[in-house]
Amino acid sequence: MVVHTRSHATETAAGLVVESPFIWRARRPGHRHQLVCFPQAGGGAGAFNDWVHQLPADIEVVAVQLPGRQNRILEDPATEVAPLVRTLAQALRPVLDGPFSFFGHSCGALLAFELALALQARGGPRPAHLFLSGQASPVPFRDRPQLHGLSDEEFRAEVLRLGGFDEELAEDEDAMEALLPPVMDDFTLWEQHAMPVDARLDVPITALVGASDSRAPRGEMETWGAHTDTAFDLRVYPSGHFYLFEPGLSSELLEFIAGTVLES
Repeated sequence: MVVHTRSHATETAAGLVVESPFIWRARRPGHRHQLVCFPQAGGGAGAFNDWVHQLPADIEVVAVQLPGRQNRILEDPATEVAPLVRTLAQALRPVLDGPFSFFGHSCGALLAFELALALQARGGPRPAHLFLSGQASPVPFRDRPQLHGLSDEEFRAEVLRLGGFDEELAEDEDAMEALLPPVMDDFTLWEQHAMPVDARLDVPITALVGASDSRAPRGEMETWGAHTDTAFDLRVYPSGHFYLFEPGLSSELLEFIAGTVLES
């Protein structure tokens, strides 16, 4: 739910370029691996723009852009998961032409997991690794109190408690009126979706979380291990829900991801 307020033109010029409605990519000829990134609730592909410059040249960043965000702000948001996953599987076909991994944060982790399941069911291609960040696995996610039924004031308070907006932005009523609906749209989408609680992947999973993240306690993150038939590990960072956007921790996270995918 970190909101990036830079203009669309600035974001694309700095690294990620719009290739299709669903895909922003920073092309790196000769790359060895692609990291396909799925943004947090209410977030857009531009959230991963800085990663382009922090990851080694062997890794090409692809960021998924959902309707209702940034350059797609005038489009209606997705209201069902299954059609969204089918559309994404088709939209990503041109870029999944070599080794790749998925990274998803918050609701983006659920989308990355669902898409990986769909690709596996089709017989591939499938990611080499799944990095799932700041999001409980399907069973605890299903059983937790739902947010989309809260009043606007209660929902806003919960989002602000997680640290999704800086203080100046949080005090701007016009900005919050524009920025909160996409966050609510994502929670509505996923909280009304029947999660695949028994699904398993033949893909290694790494769960990543901030130590003080109340939305994804360590015990709930550990349950991602039940969804893989191969390797699982958990990495905890000394911060909250948005640890991945803090400069020092971001560098540490990306160094770990790069080492994992390039050495596999």
